[in-house]
Amino acid sequence: MTDEGRGDDVKGPAFYAATRGGWREWWTVLHPPYTAWHLSYVVIGACLAPHVEVGRLVGTLLAFFLAVGVGAHALDELNGRPLRTHLPGPALLVAGVLGLAGAVVIGVVGITRVGIGLLPFIVVGALLVIGYNLELAGGRMHTDLGFAASWGAFPVLTAYFAQAGDLDVSAAVGAAGALGLSWAQRRLSTPARELRRQVTAIDGTMTFADSRVEPLTADRLLRPLEDALRALSWGVVAIAAGLALARLGP
Repeated sequence: MTDEGRGDDVKGPAFYAATRGGWREWWTVLHPPYTAWHLSYVVIGACLAPHVEVGRLVGTLLAFFLAVGVGAHALDELNGRPLRTHLPGPALLVAGVLGLAGAVVIGVVGITRVGIGLLPFIVVGALLVIGYNLELAGGRMHTDLGFAASWGAFPVLTAYFAQAGDLDVSAAVGAAGALGLSWAQRRLSTPARELRRQVTAIDGTMTFADSRVEPLTADRLLRPLEDALRALSWGVVAIAAGLALARLGP
């Protein structure tokens, strides 16, 4: 974007992107607000179950952090460098493989506590990470609905099953809520990413009913999108924290 079109706040590939170099680029790859958002679905799913075991909840959170926060995001950065990091490709590949492998190991251990019914969730979760982030099958999974199902509904269902050993209507309703929130996230983040990463210039004005004329800038287009994403990210985390306090508190 040109300086006139960008606005002072449009500077990096994401609003949470740290400055380049060293560990800061790994921090950016973790997508901190989005990782926290989707881990919140794990907490929500677990808290919807009739009984909540802290050990199972911690294990599920760790598995999803490794699979999504580390594995999926490392593979996503490897596939096209959307965050423009300078991290070595082999390092991203190793992080992706180890993150996914660690999640699978935790899942296998979980089978000894939950039962063999957990196995399909492990298999599906691994396939989602690989298929979505590497855009396999011609990118058929890499859609708004695919994102919402993979990173919204699926964590809720998995966390509920890890607690209860089965699924019921409350799990389905909770998953539907997470699906809707994640779909909204995708609908907001897609144009925000385009503005930050692809648009090189914006030209135009806005004429109001009172005859005011204001320039149309990237900042004006981007700010409401990212303000909504920020609010949703901490809002979902707060809901999950409230549920955890209600279910696990004294």
